Amino acid sequence: MGEGELPDRLGSLLVAARKNLEAADVDDPALEARILVEHFTGTSRLDVLTSPDRQIGEAQRNLLKAALSERVEGKPVYRIIGRREFYGLPFDLSPDTLEPRPDTEALVELALPIVRRAAAEQGKCRILDLGTGTGAIALALINAVPQAEAVATDISSGALETAQRNADMHGNGNRFFTCHSNWFEHVEGRFDLIVSNPPYIPTTDVERLDVEVREHDPLRALDGGADGLDPYRIIAEQAADHLGDNGRVAVEIGYTQKSDVENIFTNSGYVLEQMARDLGKRDRAMLFRPLQCLGRP
Repeated sequence: MGEGELPDRLGSLLVAARKNLEAADVDDPALEARILVEHFTGTSRLDVLTSPDRQIGEAQRNLLKAALSERVEGKPVYRIIGRREFYGLPFDLSPDTLEPRPDTEALVELALPIVRRAAAEQGKCRILDLGTGTGAIALALINAVPQAEAVATDISSGALETAQRNADMHGNGNRFFTCHSNWFEHVEGRFDLIVSNPPYIPTTDVERLDVEVREHDPLRALDGGADGLDPYRIIAEQAADHLGDNGRVAVEIGYTQKSDVENIFTNSGYVLEQMARDLGKRDRAMLFRPLQCLGRP
């Protein structure tokens, strides 16, 4: 094996990949090495355990070598493989979309009872997902509730194409409808649930984000204006025109934004109904109920 080459046996290849990432101070080199090796060799964790001497071809090793170089240079591992799992489902990524991250599953968990209740009471549930990106939130919800359908908006046509591709991949394309819209601009009809993971990072903080985020996530999906709260003001001001009689609004927030976001919605005629925390036990999602719904169950 020449200098810079990777070993051609699966077990040794995994060890070499991990050492490569360790040398670059990657946060979790063992996990990321496994992700990259499995992806570019078409193997599994079981294969490493049962067939560590499996020979890996030169073409696969060259692809892995290039991927390791990208990771060392700061490209996120899931950007390299072009896919990430969210709420048990795989989602294709594109330059126009954020990576769906585990903390956002708190928003899905918060919204899911609303979707199930509407479906049980009405036989269906209509969801509006504002700024859908990969479609992860809406698709996680409608995948869990077969009577639900979603309209997914985004200002990026590339994001909408990615989201539709993910919907088709999951077999939910007939219950998932994209809408090219700047927030509510082109939205029609009323919904049982409006859900959003909006940009919520203050403009001046964007440039201080980790390089993996700053240089690889679309900035307009991160920048929430001077104080990071502009999208919440838009949603709180306009959501009522698009909610059904017993509708709810659920949003993801930055973990320091609870009071500010609650004030914005309270001043627009909502009450905070429920909160959810992320995997790190930080405030991450909020569910709001319009005041006119207070007399309803």
